[in-house]
Amino acid sequence: MKLTHFINGEQVSADTPFDSLNPSNTDDVVASYPAGGPAEVEAAVAAARGAFPAWSAASPELRSDLLDRVGATLMARGAELGELLAREEGKTRAEATGEVMRAARIFKYFAGEALRRHGQTLESTRPGLDASTWREAVGVYGLITPWNFPIAIPAWKTAPALAFGNTVVLKPANPTPAIAHALATIIHECGAALNVPKGIFNMVLGQGGVGSALVDHPDVAGISFTGSQAVGAKVGIAAMARQARVQMEMGGKNPLVVLADADLDRAVQIALDGGFFQTGQRCTASSRVIVEDAIHDRFVAALAERAKALKVGPALDPATQVGPAASDSQFEQNLRYVGIATGEGGRLVTGGERLSLATPGYFMSPAVIADTNPDMRINNEEVFGPVVSTIRARNYKEALEIANRGNFGLSAGIVTTSLKHARDFRRNVRAGMVMVNLPTAGVDYHVPFGGTRGSSYGAREQGFAAVEFYTQIKTVYVGD
Repeated sequence: MKLTHFINGEQVSADTPFDSLNPSNTDDVVASYPAGGPAEVEAAVAAARGAFPAWSAASPELRSDLLDRVGATLMARGAELGELLAREEGKTRAEATGEVMRAARIFKYFAGEALRRHGQTLESTRPGLDASTWREAVGVYGLITPWNFPIAIPAWKTAPALAFGNTVVLKPANPTPAIAHALATIIHECGAALNVPKGIFNMVLGQGGVGSALVDHPDVAGISFTGSQAVGAKVGIAAMARQARVQMEMGGKNPLVVLADADLDRAVQIALDGGFFQTGQRCTASSRVIVEDAIHDRFVAALAERAKALKVGPALDPATQVGPAASDSQFEQNLRYVGIATGEGGRLVTGGERLSLATPGYFMSPAVIADTNPDMRINNEEVFGPVVSTIRARNYKEALEIANRGNFGLSAGIVTTSLKHARDFRRNVRAGMVMVNLPTAGVDYHVPFGGTRGSSYGAREQGFAAVEFYTQIKTVYVGD
């Protein structure tokens, strides 16, 4: 399958020198894609800028109808798209289909939000004047999205941008262009059926130069980025240098605190879910588990036993519970961090090995690394794979202190039967999202998403919070 750019309502063909490989079988080329660059970005931004006046002035009902139609189409094609996503990214068929349905729900949610954009009427302090506010569209938004949720994250950036009257240029991640192309095709088909302005949604495929050109473009009013801290720092500096809006989500090293009063079986299952499912390739994954001393050894033994029992295999095999890493570079990073952790004194209890299966792929056994301390690299750097480290804590106070270390602050969880400790943790842990007796991974599509410290910058994503980034407030006075 040869992929194209989408610019001004048209599929734009080009040479396709890059391949997207199936991480479950690297002999399988999922798609080939073009090497977009500044010229394609220029054309896409021009198209988006040209479409902005008509789209921002259009009836909110038209915007609602478009997003609702996109959501319905995603639902109708959920099985087909789920298979494509699993084949290209490596998460299991069930996980991939669930992600497609999440993307569909996001579009349907923002179909409603398109009709609920509102302002306020205020009483002026000066007699004879009326004061009011309303929210209006900002302009062209550049969206830079990652490979780990290659349809859900483009959805939760694109849907609110379009809902509130903005136009879009999307730069999807290199390892997963085929599922992004499928989403772009659906948006264009639905837009053509409703006769929306051409150019409201554009997509440019290619390597890092596409993202840089988008961030630097003077006609791009805002950038929404999801990726690493290192890249995010460059994105933020470049966007702010020209006073563009910027919103960034840059990962996590999420703590899960397990207290001695917790139900042990439940705590182990929560850690297993948060640490290993979706191959640990979630920015909200429970990658470091802080366990109270009284149950630490029993917890580690039980977690290792369940991790060892997980079925690692090809994404489309119905028996598979943990799929491959999404790419060769991610796979090698996972293995490298296991070596780093053991080299610093961590004890590899289970897993962390390269697996040879029937097809060539990026398969690794889920790793549990015990006897680590809070200062080790494994507890401060994001691995983004099926690797969980454990840290022993004397009591709740020490566990909270350890949880608050480091430069990340996306999600944090606690497993306990103590309401006192749960309430204290909710208030005092330094994270944007807090889970009590739940995995750190797993956030509804209608609530705000984002973290503190180095995990996030700018306005929250998703749900009712999205309006803050994708609109600007205008204050109006009217006199006699």
